Amino acid sequence: MKDSEVELLKAIALDPVLFVRSIIGVEPEQWQCDALYAVRDNDRVAIRSGHGIGKTAFLSWLILWWLLTRTPSRVACTANTASQLSDILWAEVAKWHRRLPEGFRNLLDVKSDKIEFIGGDSFAVARTARRETPEALQGFHSPNMLFLIDEASGVDDLIFEVGEGAMSTKGAKTVMTGNPTRTSGYFYEAFNKMAERWSTMKVASSDSTQVSDGFIEDMKLKYGDESNIFRVRVLGEWPEADDDVVIPMHLAEAAVRREQEAAETTPVVWGLDVARFGSDKTALCKRKGNVVTEPIKTWRNKDLMEVCGIILNEYETTSWSDRPVEILVDSIGLGAGVVDRLIELDLPCRGINVAESSSMSDKYSRLRDELWFAAKEWLEDRDCSLPDDEELVSDLCKPRFKFTSNGKLKVESKDEMKRRGLNSPDVADALCLTFGSRASLAKSGSRYRWNSTLDYDSSGWIV
Repeated sequence: MKDSEVELLKAIALDPVLFVRSIIGVEPEQWQCDALYAVRDNDRVAIRSGHGIGKTAFLSWLILWWLLTRTPSRVACTANTASQLSDILWAEVAKWHRRLPEGFRNLLDVKSDKIEFIGGDSFAVARTARRETPEALQGFHSPNMLFLIDEASGVDDLIFEVGEGAMSTKGAKTVMTGNPTRTSGYFYEAFNKMAERWSTMKVASSDSTQVSDGFIEDMKLKYGDESNIFRVRVLGEWPEADDDVVIPMHLAEAAVRREQEAAETTPVVWGLDVARFGSDKTALCKRKGNVVTEPIKTWRNKDLMEVCGIILNEYETTSWSDRPVEILVDSIGLGAGVVDRLIELDLPCRGINVAESSSMSDKYSRLRDELWFAAKEWLEDRDCSLPDDEELVSDLCKPRFKFTSNGKLKVESKDEMKRRGLNSPDVADALCLTFGSRASLAKSGSRYRWNSTLDYDSSGWIV
């Protein structure tokens, strides 16, 4: 090896920004330069950020820099979902690996879940962080050890507890990145109680040239610049931890990232929230047990007959195995006519009057309150899955609750939310309606003839 090549290798080993510029051949953004140097100079680095800033590219460069400049070395990469690792991070590593000069490129063999240094004792692995298999950060030892935790806010604290020993090994470096979706947990504490132990950064979407002004403006118009969605996904700030929010943002975000499959024999139920006027939307949610099977569909400015035609078409174009055993419709206002017509069309429809008293009258003021808290309990079980739908997450996190003078829980009404400048949570209401069977049966039993063919457990849930 020529002296000049030796000097270059020494230089890039000490300067990750130089490595990115001279070896990968790209100019990093200022925040990426700062982050790369932070990793070089500190054992623990935590970065909270908005969307689209180039975080995955930064992690990919770190992996390649570490493997090519240190031997022996290990890199353990984890995230809360397999898709975040394989489809996003590992695909990004492969892209930048192809950009390397041939001499460097041929030193690494990039596989589906592992990157090996050919002829050496260095490698990087991808391991999904799951509570039931918490060993993602455990068992790694090397003089040059690098732990990378992506979407760290969504990684269960048990993962960090199990891996704490390896992460604390002398010389090991740990890097956590992600959107700040919850105000608790290991990632949050790195910026708060444990801040003295971590080098921390905040990167807003506006700090990156990769994020367009149009995206930021769209997010502001759609959700409001004071909403938790805007705070987390644009500003890189923690969500406001209101004690009176029915569904905390981290519960909804975790369900989006979670990979669950419903059993084939699990019945499907649909929830239909019918728009009454103006900016409200008709929303249809399809839930199969612990999985919302597809993004919630919405329509605007449809009259009663159009809504009935849409639902009939949805039903008839759905395969027999995926057809709902119940279509639960908010029967207030226009919804009452939809219920009557769908029953006339021989669809398995049940009207749910959310303004009625709750089946648990000692706890909730109205049925709507009960359904919202049923959705919260479903999310709190942490074995359910939601589609990647920003509007759904935003809607779920909008309503607040309070206690009435007689000690009952009352969820904020749509009109009250509109007075706060928030749109009606139609999409989330459609999901909440899918939990209406239990409450309806507890109050009055089976209302329509077709319901007698369904099976319910002792609590009134469809089984």
